[in-house]
Order: sequence, then structure tokens, then C-alpha cells
Amino acid sequence: MKRPLKRISEQVVVITGASSGIGLATARRAAREGAKLVLAARNAQALDELVRELERSGCQAIRVVADVGRREDVQAIAHAAIERFGGFDTWVNNAGVSIYGRLDEVPVEDYRRLFDTNFWGVVHGSLAAVAHLKQRGGALINIGSEVSDMAIPLQGMYSASKHAVKGFTDALRIELEESGAPVSVTLIRPTAIDSMYVEHAKNYMEVEPQLPPPLYAPDVVAQAILEAAQHRHRDIYVGANAKLASLLAQFLPRGSDYYLRKSAFASQRTRRPARTHDTSALDAPGVGLHERRGQEPTRQSSAYTRAATHPKTTAATMLGAGLVAASLWRALRRH
Repeated sequence: MKRPLKRISEQVVVITGASSGIGLATARRAAREGAKLVLAARNAQALDELVRELERSGCQAIRVVADVGRREDVQAIAHAAIERFGGFDTWVNNAGVSIYGRLDEVPVEDYRRLFDTNFWGVVHGSLAAVAHLKQRGGALINIGSEVSDMAIPLQGMYSASKHAVKGFTDALRIELEESGAPVSVTLIRPTAIDSMYVEHAKNYMEVEPQLPPPLYAPDVVAQAILEAAQHRHRDIYVGANAKLASLLAQFLPRGSDYYLRKSAFASQRTRRPARTHDTSALDAPGVGLHERRGQEPTRQSSAYTRAATHPKTTAATMLGAGLVAASLWRALRRH
């Protein structure tokens, strides 16, 4: 049974990975739009500062220090939301981390830790969210990636985790729809985002990694997340490149392999030597309260995502522009 989703200003929103990057941008945008917030991450100091920042602007927010790879920590997030606000309306599984390196050169222990966060964190969060949302309705939003369909070298296990997130999310959506549960399930698939992604990734290369352009600002993903919190979407691709990567992998798999073999190694490597100290967020909290790393150029909006999420408005705008152009053309011909 489908129920209409509430406006953000009427919602309690849970966000994991809220202390930096996309999660931080989403928290700040949701606060500006009037939501009550439950913010979760491992970085207690960053969460405390963020809650104080948002409360100064009039937002009601609480923080829960949690490692999403631990089921009991995720359950504590749900319990805190219910205890403080009586429940929640949207749950965003955003926490994630990557590893740079060839698949046979990275310790298996690191791969397990990555899956604990990227995959099991989504599973734990989704199951905790669905147990509550099945009773009151609402939205579950999982953050996938453009590599949910297209695997990339040097980040092979990150790609595998995002493939797993897609499979889990799609199966969960079907089961909920078959049972008539009033839960909207959306997979957000961003292209490269200038978040703290590279800073937080563990690096086994001899040089510093980078994300290949074009890059988008984290707030572009935040807009997509809040769109999915208020309107039902199966998938939202953030950036045209994310959709293009999916289509290429689906319809031209060998062409995709060739393209990545020729371009993806060089485009993910800089000429700077790798840092001698580890700043990754794989085993410990990363740098908090930063949305962006500062890799330029960065795009501040995505015309493709805006058109895909607002097809009626886009069609009306295009029709209006066509009518104006036709009127101008007729006027010019008369003169």
C-alpha cells in the first residue's frame, strides 16, 4: 500500500556517515528545510560540533556515535530516534569507505572491514529502518554508486560492495512491494563526488589517488537524497556520467572493459608520492566536518539529474522554450 511521503519540514531523518562529505551536506540541507535529524557516525567530536551548529540555526538534532558494521550500534540509532522523536520518516544509509590498490595486493582483512561498512552497514541500517517504517510508512534511501553496475580497476572491492548494495536493495524493494509495505526504497547512484572520499580511502598505491573528472559537489547528491525522501523513485543517478556508465556496462560490456583498461588506471593516479601517514577512515574515524576535499573543477548542479527527477517540469520547460522559439521565428520571418 503506497502512502504519500511527507515534506522534509515534517520529517525526522536518520543519516549515517553524517560527519563529513555527502552525509554532512545532506544533514545541513535537511536542517535548512526544517527536518529533525538523527545523525550517526564514528567521530563523536565532529557529531557534537555539528549538532551545536544545527541547533544554533533552530534545528532539532541528536547524535549517535555508531559503527554501522556493528548491528547493535545500528539498532541503537533506531532506538535513539524513537526515544527522542517518537520515530523517523526517512533513513539514509550513507556511510562508506574505499580502498585503492590492485586486488591481489591488499590484505583480505581490509576487504572484510570495507564490506562491514559498505555492505553490512547498509543491511543493518535497512533492516532496522524497515522494521519501523513498515508500521508508519516512509523512505529508505541507500547510497550506491556509478560502480554499482560498472566495476573499476584499482577499486575492485569497493565496486564489489556497491554491486552487493544494489542487489540487496533491489531484492528488498521487491519483497516490500509484494507484501504491501508502505516503504519507498531508493538507490542513489552518484558519479565522482568531491567529498572526503579520497581522503578517507586507504591507499596501497605508490602515488596519491584521485577521482577522474567530472566531479560534482556533495550538495548535488544531498538534493537527490531529499528528493527521494519526499517523492518515490526507484533509482536516482547523480550526474549523467553515472547513467552513461550503467548503460555502457549493460549494453557494451566488452567496450566498457576496453575503455576502463585504457583510461581508468592513469585517471585515478596522481604524480604525487603517497602519504607516509595513513589518514584513511577504514579502521578509525576520518577527518570530520568537511564536505569537500577541494579537487577542482567541481560542478554545482546536474541538469541530467534534475531532468530525471522532475520529468514533468522539464517537459513543460522544454515545451515552453519551444513555443517561445517558434514565436520568435515567426516574428523574424514577418519582419
